[in-house]
Amino acid sequence: MVATWFGCGYSPLAPGTVGSAAAIAIAWAAHHWLGWGRWHFVALALVLTPVSVWAASRVCDASGKEDPQTVVVDEVLGQWLTLAGAAALTPPAWILAFGLFRLFDITKPWPIRQLEHLPKGQGIIADDLGAGAYGALVLCAAGWFNLY
Repeated sequence: MVATWFGCGYSPLAPGTVGSAAAIAIAWAAHHWLGWGRWHFVALALVLTPVSVWAASRVCDASGKEDPQTVVVDEVLGQWLTLAGAAALTPPAWILAFGLFRLFDITKPWPIRQLEHLPKGQGIIADDLGAGAYGALVLCAAGWFNLY
């Protein structure tokens, strides 16, 4: 359940994007109803990283694949990390955070692609945390220049 983010990974179309959208939806609800800020999402991502590495590794072992498409918890963690870069959690920031994370997750600029070579769940999670960090930096810079 953790690795597939409660079934999001079973989406027949773009499971990674579905996982990212679920992360945004959860974050928006927590922000709106619980008053959570961007640092809550960083803390949540960090706390869930060890169990996510374990869960992703278990799915790798069970499927015999290095990076099964059904594992989308990495997108959730990376998406939450990207939100840390927001100057304020406004509607444009949510949209930009989603787009930036997906861009960096798909293109995997240096050195993110190298993180995929870590074993099993470590590589699956690490590359998306890297994409999340890149997304957070760009989101922070865009906020600094009042671009959203």
